[in-house]
Amino acid sequence: MSFVNLVSGGLDSTLIGVMAREESIEHFPLFIDYGQRASSREWLTCQAVHKQLGLPEPTKMDVSGFGQVIASGLTNSNLDVKNDAFTPGRNLMFLLMGSAYAYQLGVSSVAIGLLSEKFSLFPDQRPAFISQAEAAIGTAMGRQIKVLTPLFDFGKADVVRLANEKGVNGTYSCHTGTNQPCGQCISCLEFQFNQGD
Repeated sequence: MSFVNLVSGGLDSTLIGVMAREESIEHFPLFIDYGQRASSREWLTCQAVHKQLGLPEPTKMDVSGFGQVIASGLTNSNLDVKNDAFTPGRNLMFLLMGSAYAYQLGVSSVAIGLLSEKFSLFPDQRPAFISQAEAAIGTAMGRQIKVLTPLFDFGKADVVRLANEKGVNGTYSCHTGTNQPCGQCISCLEFQFNQGD
């Protein structure tokens, strides 16, 4: 088995890569620049953390025109990074681009770092979306590309614990792209959990 890992330089996608490496599963990290505010910071972090952890070098796909047309708090600094965070079509685009790359490489799956449904805020983070996207991609590609969600039973506290156990550090998970995480975006707020969770 082998898969394309959709990576961002963040904790979730990096942990998926580390877990795959530990299981000797071949994986191909793909970073998608969709015109997000944090693109430069994410890409630099992604390259650095993959090198530091001995993971395969990530490939960068530039579809930044998406963020120039589709405005959200993740793509436009004039919008609120938290309240305007929903970026319509983003996860579907990720899965389509990842699946096209998987098709090109001859691999059977694409992994996305979605967490437990109870933590999902948007419709493109839920099981119905995953199954329907997988079906549509299979129809579009003429063969099945499995969508993997290895962290779907996890909350952020679980991810942080497991990442710490596996020595994952140096990741970046803020949607603003600033040097210091903003503490206000959805990604930053995910890290504000009780240690007992």
